[in-house]
Amino acid sequence: MSQRPQIKIPATYMRGGTSKGVFFRRPDLPERAQVPGTARDALLLRVIGSPDPYGKQIDGLGGATSSTSKTVILTKSSRPDHDVDYLFGQVSIDTAFVDWSGNCGNLSAAVGPFAISNGLVDPERIPEHGICTVRIWQANIGKTIIAHVPMTNGEVQETGDFELDGVTFPAAEVQLEFLDPADEGDGDGGGSMFPTGNLVDDLEVPGVGTLKATLINAGIPTLFVDAEAIGYIGTELQDAINGDPKALAMFETIRAYGAVRMGLIQDISEAATRQHTPKIAFVAPPADYVASSGKPVAASEIDLCVRALSMGKLHHAMMGTAAVAIGTAAAIPGTLVNLAAGGGERTAVRFGHPSGTLRVGAEARLIDGNWTVTKAIMSRSARVLMEGWVRIPGDAY
Repeated sequence: MSQRPQIKIPATYMRGGTSKGVFFRRPDLPERAQVPGTARDALLLRVIGSPDPYGKQIDGLGGATSSTSKTVILTKSSRPDHDVDYLFGQVSIDTAFVDWSGNCGNLSAAVGPFAISNGLVDPERIPEHGICTVRIWQANIGKTIIAHVPMTNGEVQETGDFELDGVTFPAAEVQLEFLDPADEGDGDGGGSMFPTGNLVDDLEVPGVGTLKATLINAGIPTLFVDAEAIGYIGTELQDAINGDPKALAMFETIRAYGAVRMGLIQDISEAATRQHTPKIAFVAPPADYVASSGKPVAASEIDLCVRALSMGKLHHAMMGTAAVAIGTAAAIPGTLVNLAAGGGERTAVRFGHPSGTLRVGAEARLIDGNWTVTKAIMSRSARVLMEGWVRIPGDAY
C-alpha cells in the first residue's frame, strides 16, 4: 500500500473577537488551493478536521463550534487605497462544506494585526508607536473595513486592559469601522438594505405561523424576530436552545423561509448549502439576567436583549457581523430591533447577549425615502495563539 507523507503549510492560529480561526497567506497555500474550487475547500476541511460525524473535529484545528471552525486567506491587495484582501471560509463541522457567502466580523479584528506582522502592509504606513490604520478589502462581500491596530515599538500590541464579554482575558483594543455595510451578500439579496422594501414583514413559516420579521442586509444578511412571538423571553443561554432539537429545527425553518424572502435562495431546500447566511436572531426589551460566566447583567445597563444563531446553534456571545446588523437596525426607527430598544433615533446601542453586553454604533440616514448607513463601529481584540505550520496528509486535497 502506497502512502503519501504529510505536507506542511505556513499558518497562524488566531483569536479575533469571540472567534478563533486558522490564517493563511494565499501565496503560502499549495498552488491548486490558491484559487477557488474543490482543492481549496478540501484542504481547508482537512485542516479544520471536517467533515466529522462525531461532531468534535478531533483530527483537525477546529473547536467543534461555529465560532472555532473558521479559516482566513489573506493577500496583499492590488486595489487602490487598500492594504490587504481578506477572504473568509466558514467550515461546516459535520458536512464536507465550506461556506463563502459572508464575512466574519469577529475575525475581522485579527486581519489587521496579521497583515502588519506578515508583511502585507507597507512598512512606511506602520508607526513605531500609536495606531496603524489597516485598510481591508473584504472579498466575500465586496466591502471595506478599517482596522485601527495599536502599535508598540514597531510591533502589534496584543496585550492590554480591554475587556470583551465572551473572552476570558483582557487584551489590546482594536477598533473596527465597517464602511457602507448595507446590502451585503453575493448580489442576489435584493440590492438594498431591506431586500423586501419593508422595515417589518409578515413572514409565513409553515408549522410555525406568521411572524413579524425585520429582514436586513447590513454587516451580514440577518433575520430578526420578536422573542415573545416564538415562545422566548430574550435572556436564554446556550443550553436552553442548543439542547432542544425541536427549537433548533424551528429556527432553521424560519431561517430558510427568511432566506427565500430575502432573495438569497430560490427554494428552502437550498438553505442547507448556505448555512452561514442569513443569520437568525430574536430580540426583546432589556431585562435582568445572569450571563454564562455568572456575571449579572442589569436591565438598566442595556438597551435590549438579543440572541443569535450561527450555523444552526445559538451563539455563545454575538457574531461581529450580526452586531453590525443589530446596530444598523437599532438606528432605524420602526425595525423590530429599534422597537425592542424603545424606539426613536439613536446612533449607538448596547445589547445583552449570552456572554454579557456589547456596544455598537451606526450612522444611518434617510435619503429620498431610503435608509442608508455610512458605517458601523465596534471594538474587538485579537491575539496570536500559535504560529508555524499546519500539517495535512498529502492526498487530502
